[in-house]
Amino acid sequence: MHLVETMAYVDQKPWHGLGNKLTRHQPIEVWKQQAGMDWQIEESEVRYVTGSHNIGAINAFPENKVLYRSDTKAPLAVVSKRFQVVQPGEILEFYRDLTATNGFELETAGVLREGRKFWALARTGQSAVLRGMDRVDGYLLLATACDGTLATTAQFTSVRVVCNNTLTVALGKGEGAIKVPHRSQFNPELVKRQLGLTVSAWDGFVDRMKALCERPVDPDSAEALLRRVLTYAVPDSAPVVNEQAVASVRMLYEGGGRGCWLASSRGTAWGLLNGITEYVDHHRRARSDDHRRDAAWFGQGARIKQRAWDEVMELVA
Repeated sequence: MHLVETMAYVDQKPWHGLGNKLTRHQPIEVWKQQAGMDWQIEESEVRYVTGSHNIGAINAFPENKVLYRSDTKAPLAVVSKRFQVVQPGEILEFYRDLTATNGFELETAGVLREGRKFWALARTGQSAVLRGMDRVDGYLLLATACDGTLATTAQFTSVRVVCNNTLTVALGKGEGAIKVPHRSQFNPELVKRQLGLTVSAWDGFVDRMKALCERPVDPDSAEALLRRVLTYAVPDSAPVVNEQAVASVRMLYEGGGRGCWLASSRGTAWGLLNGITEYVDHHRRARSDDHRRDAAWFGQGARIKQRAWDEVMELVA
C-alpha cells in the first residue's frame, strides 16, 4: 500500500520506485504539475442533516470547516475554523528564490495520503567527505499536512550517499526544525530568515560528524547505547528495550550495513549512529516503504534518530 499519491524527482529513482522523473533545473511550474501539486485546498463550513433522509433539515456547524481538493472535490479533513491552510503550491514556491539565487536544487516533491500531506526536498549544495570516502550532502526539507498531523516544518537534513540515510541537522540548541503551527499564518520569508541564521549550522554539523568518526566505541558501550535508544513505551511502566531492533542494528553496525566497512564507520560512534539511522530509514517494521519514510522524517522514526544523535553527542562531549 502506497502513501504516495503523486511525486516528481530528479537523479536517482526514489525509495519506492514511483514518480515522474524530471531533468534537472526545471521551473517551479513544471514541478507543481509533475509532483501533482497544482491544485488548491478549498474550504466549506460543516453541514449535517437531521431528521429522515427524505425530509431532513440541513444545519450548519460554523465552528468547523471541511477542507477539500479543488480538482477532485475529495474531502481532506475537518478542522477548526481558525485553522490556517498552507497550499501545496506554497511548499514549492518557498524554493523559487532559493533555487534561482542560492544554488539550491529541488530533488523530490510530492503528495502523501490523498493530498493530506505534501513536501519538497532540495539539495542545498553543501557537502562533506569524511575520511576521504564517506560523502554526506545537505538538504532542506519543507513539509506540511492539512489534517492537523504535522505543523508546517522546515528542516535541514543530511543524506549519507553510500546508504541514503537521513539525519536532521541540529539548528543551534533546537531539534533542527522550524515549525509553524496551523493556528498561525505561514510566513515563508520569516521562516527563511530563521533558517538563514543557521546556514552556518552545516559547518558545525560537519565538525560533529568528523568528531564521531574519530571516536572509537567498544562493543559493551555500543550495546549499552543501543539499549538506551531502541526502546518502546509501555503504559504505566518504564520503557522496554526493543530486543529485535537492538539485534538488527548490531548486525548492521558489525558488518551488515551499507558503508559500515568505511574507515569513517568501522568501530566508531559515526558507524553506530548510521547503524541506527539505516535501521530506521530502511529496515524498521512498517506497513509500507512510504509509511517507514513518513515516520523516519516526521514521526516515531525521527524521534529515535534524534535520541540516537543526542546519545552519540554525549560520547564526544
